[in-house]
Amino acid sequence: MNLSTKTFDELTVQELYEILKSRAQIFVKEQGIRYADPDDLDYKCFHIFGMEKDRVVAYLRAYRVDEDTVKIGRVLTLEHGKGIGTILMNYAVRVIPEKMPCKKITVSAQKHAVPFYMRQGFVTTSGEYLEENIVHKDMYLEL
Repeated sequence: MNLSTKTFDELTVQELYEILKSRAQIFVKEQGIRYADPDDLDYKCFHIFGMEKDRVVAYLRAYRVDEDTVKIGRVLTLEHGKGIGTILMNYAVRVIPEKMPCKKITVSAQKHAVPFYMRQGFVTTSGEYLEENIVHKDMYLEL
């Protein structure tokens, strides 16, 4: 898997299309979330993704919340349980502070993914809440 980090303007048309296609496959088709996925936030994000055979197989986006905090979201892998998410997250945690100096990284984690983020060093900072009818918890990683 080839990993890349790009701003919105650096993405090729093919990369953007593949990112949106993968996000739709996971969040709309697999999880049944009904929302307008492409949002204006994409313009100010770093897009971190892994490609295999011209297909985005792992993805997340990162954006600055404030001077000290970067938030990640839209985290996905097309194949589950194969360690792809760990590879993506290890890469992201290394690259994000280089691209956007920060003291912590936050995520709104789906409940089923909380153990994954905990293994990456994230800690829970909230109780459960619904977002797009899926139970989430806020988490952060101190850098």
